[in-house]
Amino acid sequence: MPNVTPDPAPAAHDHDHAQCVAGAVERVERRCAERGLRLTPLRRRVMEALAESHVPLGAYELVERLATSGERPPPMSVYRVLDFLVSEGLAHRIESRNAFLACGHAHETGEVALFLICERCGATREVASHALGRDLAWAARAAGFEPRQRVLELAGLCAHCRGAAPADGHD
Repeated sequence: MPNVTPDPAPAAHDHDHAQCVAGAVERVERRCAERGLRLTPLRRRVMEALAESHVPLGAYELVERLATSGERPPPMSVYRVLDFLVSEGLAHRIESRNAFLACGHAHETGEVALFLICERCGATREVASHALGRDLAWAARAAGFEPRQRVLELAGLCAHCRGAAPADGHD
């Protein structure tokens, strides 16, 4: 697929999750500082939990993960944090799973976020495509349609589950 930019921290079965978490926390800290928003302890912990997992997580799964550290926030509080993270472009809602995933990178205008979701292991990789965004915008304009969201989900099998190395060296 031409003009597709892989996520800088792709979903992988074997890589340093600490780097994913550190990057996600740095993004949320920077966004809050830039916009004068409050980074509450719960917002930080939810972001860390999302970044630790390359499998989309639902709100109740997040509550359970946070409970392992001794805190059990009410599900509605977690939903509010997820709404905040999505509205600030720090997380994505994976519609087909009714679950959430930390955003892997900043999106540019007109870019489409494409999620490659493994049907076997659940690993989800975010990629971006300017060409796909341009083509979808053209099709929408031609139909007199104004898109609200530029997110696509593609289900299949990741390279790890297929037992093959991916073409770009990432999985």
